[in-house]
Amino acid sequence: MAKIVPLFSSSQGNSYYISGNNEAVLVDAGRNCKQLELALRANEIDEKTIKAIFVTHEHTDHCSALRVFAKRYDLPIYATKGTIDALIKGDKVDINAKLNVIEDEIALGNMLIKTVATSHDATESCGYHITTADNRKCAIVTDTGFLTSDALKALKNSNLCVIESNHDIEMLKNGVYPYILKKRVLSMTGHLSNVDCAKVLPSLVDSGVTRLVLAHLSQENNTVSLALDTAVASLSANGMKRDSDYTIMTAPVETNGKNIIF
Repeated sequence: MAKIVPLFSSSQGNSYYISGNNEAVLVDAGRNCKQLELALRANEIDEKTIKAIFVTHEHTDHCSALRVFAKRYDLPIYATKGTIDALIKGDKVDINAKLNVIEDEIALGNMLIKTVATSHDATESCGYHITTADNRKCAIVTDTGFLTSDALKALKNSNLCVIESNHDIEMLKNGVYPYILKKRVLSMTGHLSNVDCAKVLPSLVDSGVTRLVLAHLSQENNTVSLALDTAVASLSANGMKRDSDYTIMTAPVETNGKNIIF
């Protein structure tokens, strides 16, 4: 049975636990070690089931627990070469840690993990497409200014998608962020908006995706209801019925104890 547990999702920190047939990995470890341990235990997850940590990029909200957590549980760390180099340069990992470059895909036990190209203001950011031992597939694509062709392919080839729905454009434009930060978020190397996320969802469901998780919602420039309403409106306009053709939820800022079978 394959499942994903969204542990954290916001600019404060991001982490996802993905498992299948008693094998599991973490994608990102973006809160401190204690918070990550508490989130796992709140979901009755034994840290010993985790075989590795896959890092999307070097920004603190994706790697702040990495140094301590990986060392405490003797876990290998996988990321693109650019991200590994940036983690070392930023002193975000122990130089003696089990650091591994993933160039395209890697088999870990009976799981297959593949990188997915994203567009973000980081050294060599990526998302991940994960196939579990029972051949269930999920894709995690956040922190991207637009969906690359690689990302779209991975998302469509999934049973479950975690996809960024970061901001409402009008809230961002009229919000408190300084101009330079607004420009960054709206750029092609920034974050995916509710509208841009919603536009692609019908094609995902049409390709066979049945579980949708909207992620990395901005706490300043978005709301859960706005993100969900924008997404559901797009799907409804294409004749797709919620809880019939698909299920949809938002990843919580901090775990709410829910997991999703896919």
